Amino acid sequence: MNGPLKRASIACLLMFGLLMVNINYLQAVRADQLREDPRNNRNFYARYEVERGRITAGNEVLAESVEKPDSDFRFQRKYPHGPLYAHITGFFSPESESAIERSRDSLLDGSDPSLLVRRSIDLFTNKATKGANVDLTIVPKAQEAGYEALRRSGKRGAVVAIAPKTGAILTMVSVPTYDPNELSGTNKGDVFGRYAELDKNKNKPLINRVIDRTYPPGSTFKALTMAAYLEEDSSRGPSTMVEAPQLLDLPNTSADLPNYGGSACGAGRVTLQFALERSCNTPFGAMGMELGYDKMLEHAKKFGIGGEPLEIPMGVAGSGIGPKEDAAALAQASIGQRSNQMTPLQMAMIAAGIANDGKVMKPYLINKIADAEGGEVETAKPEELTTAISPETADKLQQMMVSVVNNGTATAARIPGVEVGGKTGTAETAEGQAPHAWFISFADVQDPEVAVAVLVESGSAGTDASGGHTAAPIAKAVMEAVLDR
Repeated sequence: MNGPLKRASIACLLMFGLLMVNINYLQAVRADQLREDPRNNRNFYARYEVERGRITAGNEVLAESVEKPDSDFRFQRKYPHGPLYAHITGFFSPESESAIERSRDSLLDGSDPSLLVRRSIDLFTNKATKGANVDLTIVPKAQEAGYEALRRSGKRGAVVAIAPKTGAILTMVSVPTYDPNELSGTNKGDVFGRYAELDKNKNKPLINRVIDRTYPPGSTFKALTMAAYLEEDSSRGPSTMVEAPQLLDLPNTSADLPNYGGSACGAGRVTLQFALERSCNTPFGAMGMELGYDKMLEHAKKFGIGGEPLEIPMGVAGSGIGPKEDAAALAQASIGQRSNQMTPLQMAMIAAGIANDGKVMKPYLINKIADAEGGEVETAKPEELTTAISPETADKLQQMMVSVVNNGTATAARIPGVEVGGKTGTAETAEGQAPHAWFISFADVQDPEVAVAVLVESGSAGTDASGGHTAAPIAKAVMEAVLDR
């Protein structure tokens, strides 16, 4: 081989080598980056080529893909009920998704490995690929009841209902909300502009207050403090007498702990049942200090607080009673204040665990998933998360919480012919802001079908307003809808 030919051959080999290196670099190293690059219009159009599966709640269609004739896009996502289920379904925008649309994206668009057989059959039968259908545990009647009741209050807040025996989420309401149709169009300018408006809104309508945000639980947390106190000594019960001073002397501070509004709690010595009925602060602060931080933390973890992060399948913000401090701080945490922070879902889990004889079930939102032809892909299997308290302790606390509804601060939650247990809460917030109103409940006691948590932000404004007046009627509406009353 002469010199020039040899040099040309080497140059060609080098160019082919560099070409192969570049191809491998693009396909193996930069593939994900290029695929996700917003300038990649191929992916943009491909998002709308597949008919995504439906999201349903029983016979109710919450999200579906509809054809767009005479358009560059084959399908567009539609949400027939608009804002009602927005925080559950989420949205499907030109470049992103949220909630169920995100957490089950590969199933909804048909690309999940579990749908390989279905895709293969479709290929051989020359059928277009369709996504799987996701059926949720939501009860539409209860969802509507919770949404309308909270919306009428004119306040921000959250409502969540759980089936105590299974953990199935029956209601998930967050107000204010938004219309997912506005974020699921194919015009990027319109969608991104509307998202920016919602994101800047001071009321934060994009946030799912049930699972994304934590709040001081106020006196609803006394249900857990009482559970811990009863569980530590089986001789204690509703008629056990405890000290209930008007002011509880807190160690190492001049700031004593008063009852709500500085009121007295009975004659200064009351039964545990009376203390829960009237939601007295001083007995519960004393209980917390007597138990100690380690015991309070232990019992909180038994209800799922501070454990492994929950996914329903969306991620849930972590709840906690706060760090270990002094006895005064523990007294305040024991009544749901100080550094105590809970999601509404976590408070519903506490109510559900008490109703379910002490067993806390893992909450879940998906009932079943089926392929486009109805073949089963996934079906929910209820799973016990923890055993929080003994059945005996649960029975005592159920009786006491029923008395709260019948004789105490939650009479607004009464349902004729149904034994309802509950606990009200008024949670102090930032200075100058009205306290949050809370209510947790369950029904029916003998055969519990529903446990509810309601949070109304700044819902305790006014001299006669509390969780019992503001939040309890909302919970009642949801319970009646679930029980079909």
